[in-house]
Amino acid sequence: MKKIKLLTVFFIFVEISLCQHAKIELDGASTIIINKNIYGHFAEHLGRCIYDGFYKDGKIRMDIVNALKKIHVPILRWPGGCFADQYHWKDGIGNKKNRLVTVNTTWGMITEDNSFGTHEFLQLCELIGCEPYIAGNVGTGTPQEMENWIEYLNYDGNSTLANLRNTNGHAQPFHVSYWGIGNESWGCGGEMTAEYYSNQYKRYASFCMDYPGTTLKKIVSGANGDDYNWTETCMKNIPTEDMWGIGLHYYTLTDGWNHKGSATNFSEEQYFNSLKNCLRMKELIEKHSAILDKYDPSKKVALVVDEWGIWKDAESGTNPAFLYQQNSLRDALIAATTLNIFNNHCERVKMANLAQTVNVLQALILTSGDTMLLTPTYYVFDLFKVHQNSKWIPIKIASPNYTYNDQSIPAINASASVDINGVAHISLVNLDSKKNIAVSIEMSESQYKNITAQVLTSEKFNDVNTFSNPNKVIIHSFTDFKKDGKTLSVNMPSKSIVVLELK
Repeated sequence: MKKIKLLTVFFIFVEISLCQHAKIELDGASTIIINKNIYGHFAEHLGRCIYDGFYKDGKIRMDIVNALKKIHVPILRWPGGCFADQYHWKDGIGNKKNRLVTVNTTWGMITEDNSFGTHEFLQLCELIGCEPYIAGNVGTGTPQEMENWIEYLNYDGNSTLANLRNTNGHAQPFHVSYWGIGNESWGCGGEMTAEYYSNQYKRYASFCMDYPGTTLKKIVSGANGDDYNWTETCMKNIPTEDMWGIGLHYYTLTDGWNHKGSATNFSEEQYFNSLKNCLRMKELIEKHSAILDKYDPSKKVALVVDEWGIWKDAESGTNPAFLYQQNSLRDALIAATTLNIFNNHCERVKMANLAQTVNVLQALILTSGDTMLLTPTYYVFDLFKVHQNSKWIPIKIASPNYTYNDQSIPAINASASVDINGVAHISLVNLDSKKNIAVSIEMSESQYKNITAQVLTSEKFNDVNTFSNPNKVIIHSFTDFKKDGKTLSVNMPSKSIVVLELK
């Protein structure tokens, strides 16, 4: 992580109309960076994410690759998810005609021909220009299997496994650093207790070796939502020097797992409840981080939110086990709000992976045959890419409430950063379904002469992009702001995302 030294100290004040002042402070002496891996993604052998998604007719789809390159995807997690703990890596290497044909018992009892395996995944990462994050098999695998996979990928020398990699077309090591030691070990990864898993972690991790040129970043399979005991037990039982990070999984639901509801046909009450549940991410991060602080006060261990997003019912007429759902403006607001939360907790959150990249859950991209479309969530990542590896600006906001049925949530959320060139970015979200909100930004320094902005919004909160109308919800230029001396006034439309650039 590169330290950025700035000689000037800026203070920016944000005032929401009819509210007290809120303040954004940029401390030139600070070295807290928004790790680019917060903007990571997730690809599982689930439904049409891999096959008929990333990989079609035996080839990686370059239209998808190019779309992901544009938003600077930094890291991609694979092969799961629940699939990871039934995946045996040797099934997916070598001549495709000779690869073992298995059954994906987790996601729909469908045939898995293993034509997309380790080499194909790492080729995909190379084409995108991102780092790979591999989730290892602790559920049905062995420590030796994981040890061998790491040697196969990372050893640059003479061994049977390294020579096999060469025979399979890759003479040089892949240098894969990020390794998850199991996935959801409290559930689909083996129904383990925290005590049992933490012992298994130590057993498996002790055989995960650093090879010359590659230092492993080992990640503990973390808690399900508010299971603070899981985090406490793992942090107590596993030495912090034996982990790079610890996971956290949280999905936004409307009314619970048994009543997830439609991704497109929902009421304002369901819209409000989804946003309220999305905002709970802040509480989860802060409470899990407090546990980490007890055992790791220097904050060397990363909190890795390696599964997050909104989970709705599968679209009518599709295989329910494939988890294919449409993607609305509501999903974009949830994504932007969650990314603002991650940015504002970047001292501890160092990686996150949206579930999932193509055709599954809160996807960036949907495909139909050879055609693809970009979802509203994709455009959030396009807007927010400016925060990657930029220096975080701490932000405090006094916001009006968005109220529905006597319940209230803050209408405005935001995060801010300054990049290596001294360009500042402020990402603002207005969750209110009906009201525009005037935001006044007071800057103690007025050196910013050139200010531009972009907006993502639409007429209805359940508007979506479709194959017949792929540009319903896209980014537009935004000009409803003005600067007067040290004051920048922004009129935030209802249910909108605005990103300001200040030069």
